Amino acid sequence: MANKRNKYDNVRLMFEDEAGFGRITDPASCWAPPKKRPSVPFAQIREYKNMYGAVSPIDGECFFMVLDKCDSEHMTQFLAELSKFYRNELILLCLDRASYHTSNILVVPANIRLFHLPSCTPEMNPVEVLWREIRKIGFKNKIFDSLQSVIDKFYEVVDNLTNFDIISITCWDWIEHIIAA
Repeated sequence: MANKRNKYDNVRLMFEDEAGFGRITDPASCWAPPKKRPSVPFAQIREYKNMYGAVSPIDGECFFMVLDKCDSEHMTQFLAELSKFYRNELILLCLDRASYHTSNILVVPANIRLFHLPSCTPEMNPVEVLWREIRKIGFKNKIFDSLQSVIDKFYEVVDNLTNFDIISITCWDWIEHIIAA
């Protein structure tokens, strides 16, 4: 009989968060020649999807999924897919205390352990910074003609991020300190 401690090939620390991406214009500052006023496109459309993401700051591995809502049912779906993707690893998943992250109906797969960050501390979750970077790279001053084009752009930006990019954005000193301890 296999030793229960050796059930997984690896232990992976990941941070999880969700963010809305869509056809919501968010004008941002941009460069323009002196004495010229830049023209920035603007649309009054409020259509979006929720992007779920989990990142490993230590090695830059990441997993993203597009879902319709942020609730326990969709979080359960995300956890199931994350579990399958890293099926031979034990995932220590740090996340905020959103109601659907702490719900009694949330189904957590056997290879995932949830650890909640302190309440009201989004600055402790490195995925929050990653969302900002993704928006800056692919969504600044852009208008999309469809929700599918938003999703396509999201995956284009994410696919072009290297593991080194993810590490440089998300591997903060206190996270390295935890791993080293």
